[in-house]
Amino acid sequence: MPQTLLLAEDDRAIRHALERALTLEGYQVTAVADGVKALAQAHKSPPDVLVLDVMMPGIDGLQVCRVLRAEGDRTPILMLTALVETADRIAGLDAGADDYVVKPFDVEEVFARLRALLRRTSSTTGTASAAGTTGPGAPAPGVREPEPPAERLLTAAGLRMDPQARRAWRGGRELELTRTEFELLELLVRNAGIVLDHSTIYDRIWGYDFGPGSKNLAVYVGYLRRKLDEPGAPQLIHTVRGVGYVLRED
Repeated sequence: MPQTLLLAEDDRAIRHALERALTLEGYQVTAVADGVKALAQAHKSPPDVLVLDVMMPGIDGLQVCRVLRAEGDRTPILMLTALVETADRIAGLDAGADDYVVKPFDVEEVFARLRALLRRTSSTTGTASAAGTTGPGAPAPGVREPEPPAERLLTAAGLRMDPQARRAWRGGRELELTRTEFELLELLVRNAGIVLDHSTIYDRIWGYDFGPGSKNLAVYVGYLRRKLDEPGAPQLIHTVRGVGYVLRED
């Protein structure tokens, strides 16, 4: 069965061109022109993945993303944005987006990022089911499960992670992480004290390297730091200039 994709883009030319390209790539595409229609369609027939333009009249892509995440919808979301400032990209991550592409974009880049998102989603779904975190026996939304046994946890630099349930803690505080943030933190925890270069991180998290000019990784690291750091506590993720990043507690 083809994977279903909901595309929301108010620019008619971009919407039609992207709809045709995605259809030829094998997706079953539903294309809408604004955020109101995107939410209605997502509620009516939840897709496997969403592609949302950030700037749309009425309800924009960020608002659509926030609504879906507030409803507990974890469908992967790829944002399309003409905004290139780091603060604008962080706003998308803050809303719950999993990845973004900056306009003008190469359609092959869109394809690659969608493939990476769907691979990660498939892996996450399988892991969650095996851990008993989905289905009829799952806890009600908003209800916190107790921490798992210590032998199931990854630990480093004062962090604890449960890869099966995809939960993480710093001290007594549980961290609210997106899919990408969790995978990035897990990679750093598993390699605590080791400097990981940019290309290695890109390959392990996204499945491809965005190139030397990309700020994608820096944006995600910055956002992850905001969730990890605490007043008076040491910073955990360190930048090694010209190389990459390392997790350690100084």
